Amino acid sequence: MDSTGIQQDTAQKVAIAKLNAVLGPKGMLTTVEDCARYASDQSGLVGTPPVAVLRPASTEEISAVLAICNRYGLGVVPQGGRTGLSGGASCPAGVVVVSTERLTGIIEIDEEAMTLTAWAGTPLETVQNAAREVGLEYCVDIGARGSATIGGTIATNAGGIRVLQRGMTRENVLGLEAVLADGSIVSRLGKTVKDNSGFDLKHMFIGSEGVLGFVTQAVLKLHRHVPGTATALFALPDHAAALRCLNVARETFGSRIVAFEGMWPDYWDFVCHATTLATSPLEDRYGFYVLIEVDSETGRAEEELEELFAELFERDIALDGVLAKSVAEAQTLWKLREAVGEVDDDFGHHINFDIGVSPSALGAFCDAADKKLAALEEAGATLKVGHIGDGNVHLLVAHDGSKAAEHRIEAEIYALLQIYNGAVTAEHGIGRIKAPWIGYSRSPEELAMMRALKAQLDPRGILNPGALFSEG
Repeated sequence: MDSTGIQQDTAQKVAIAKLNAVLGPKGMLTTVEDCARYASDQSGLVGTPPVAVLRPASTEEISAVLAICNRYGLGVVPQGGRTGLSGGASCPAGVVVVSTERLTGIIEIDEEAMTLTAWAGTPLETVQNAAREVGLEYCVDIGARGSATIGGTIATNAGGIRVLQRGMTRENVLGLEAVLADGSIVSRLGKTVKDNSGFDLKHMFIGSEGVLGFVTQAVLKLHRHVPGTATALFALPDHAAALRCLNVARETFGSRIVAFEGMWPDYWDFVCHATTLATSPLEDRYGFYVLIEVDSETGRAEEELEELFAELFERDIALDGVLAKSVAEAQTLWKLREAVGEVDDDFGHHINFDIGVSPSALGAFCDAADKKLAALEEAGATLKVGHIGDGNVHLLVAHDGSKAAEHRIEAEIYALLQIYNGAVTAEHGIGRIKAPWIGYSRSPEELAMMRALKAQLDPRGILNPGALFSEG
């Protein structure tokens, strides 16, 4: 029996009946087969089929749905494209899913204000394409752009390959509408860049992984679209040279650097030589590899990259390099970096750490992690690849598949990360998988504030139970 005095199974049945009355047959799925498809996301965390899948088609329907769920204490897992890698959209037992798959579409593009307003269920790629049709661009970009939704990227404060140039999702959201646990609607869909009228409440929801409210609409910041880019691969002696390379590149290109991606030798050798995931365009092997992409606003970006390489070579920063002369060649170079999304079958059981540290400390952290893992019996091979300019490394560590090995490796890496004042997740969110480790990046006082905010906005704890905070 819960705090309302209603037997839980009876309360659930009453809630489901009321939800069905609000949503109708198109807005609600209850069969075992249908619900099973919504149990898990792409994190690998196996979820439990939800009691029902709710598919509201408006803010008002979401408001009514959450009010019912809150009244009867029915847990709610928000879901968009289910592309998350931290288990934030995987279901614990006894919850309903509220999906944004019917809450989709572009609401407005304001070319003068350079904004785009979209429903939360709109795929990221749809937003990007709509902006480009009017000569503008939404700059947040991730590999799952075709499936990931705007609401999902806001909930996790998604990063991706263009953070160096345009920032995380947080920097690209001007206005937001969200529904609280009790059904209250908080709507601030303004396009004003300068607004210091008290607290900027949208930031409570960006990166909060659906535990404070359900995002329904967003006003996104657009930029002028610069067609075309130039791409090059540089081979360097080590990570320290990569930071020197970035500093020289900034002197040349400034904010025109779209991406600056790094690949350690363990990753390079695995994707290019131990497997057929990618093909090396270089004859020799080196201590570090950097992929740089710049926009072509000046009309001579390729020439500028050639000049940059000449300077880097002259200063013993770069040892070798390849400049893409066509879109196809650029795609081939990017395949080297993006192959990390295809290593699972060949690499076997592993942990994919999404770690953030200061860019200046990233090399030292990775060296320390390699040393620690080499002495750890439970750890196998490692792969390291990431966003060098913003200090985000994806560290993949192989193990025997046991929970004991997984826990031991995580404990060692996160303890090391704590020394470097780093983040246990840089761009994928905490979800349920990393909830036990959030204390390695947040102080007890910070966690207490987070929990107090959660208790204030969602006192019955119905919103995404088990995500972000560990149970108990």
